[in-house]
Amino acid sequence: MGRIRPDAVLVQAVIAGALSFAHLHDLAAAAGQDGWKAWAYPISVDLLLVAAWRRLRNDGPSRLAWCWFVIALVASLGANVATAGFLDLQHPPAWLRFGIAGWPALAFLGGTLLAHTRSAAEATDPAPRADVTPAPDPVPDSASASASATEPTATSHELDASLPVAVPPSEPPRPAPAPAPVPAALVAHARKVADEHRARTGEQIDTDTLRARLGVPPQLADSIAAQLT
Repeated sequence: MGRIRPDAVLVQAVIAGALSFAHLHDLAAAAGQDGWKAWAYPISVDLLLVAAWRRLRNDGPSRLAWCWFVIALVASLGANVATAGFLDLQHPPAWLRFGIAGWPALAFLGGTLLAHTRSAAEATDPAPRADVTPAPDPVPDSASASASATEPTATSHELDASLPVAVPPSEPPRPAPAPAPVPAALVAHARKVADEHRARTGEQIDTDTLRARLGVPPQLADSIAAQLT
């Protein structure tokens, strides 16, 4: 059984999170949010911060994710500074009460936008086409089948063997479909993923691995790979 080695970064993150959580609770309590409501504010701020950071990690940089990440970070840092003696928490100013009271609606708006706004990769994904079921071949009725069976067929001596057999012209090859347009931000993110894969494995990233890392459809992954080469 291996020895458990303490991680200094993890310990520091736990300490910073606990202090920030306590500062947000104290600030909300000073602004008139008592009981369980004061404990709900730090949870709301931390959840919005994590949701924005996860959107940045999974979908790449975007104005939406950066905007809400900065808002949650300012709320967390502002609570740390405000509880350090810069504000009189015994007599909190009106703007602080206003900001604390309006935070739940602001956090709900940010979480909804981060969860339900389509990313750049999803925006370029074409809508799925409806399956078209081919029409079944018409089935001849019994009267038509019996009539065709009784009709005399032409014998071989009635055919003129000297006539050349007509060969239908071959159809020209259909042009390949045009590649799907790829946003520049998505190409830049894919290039970072490819460089990271090459630095880690020493090999060029293949299309299947790139599609799995980006979470895009195969057609879009082929277009991105073509631009990376």
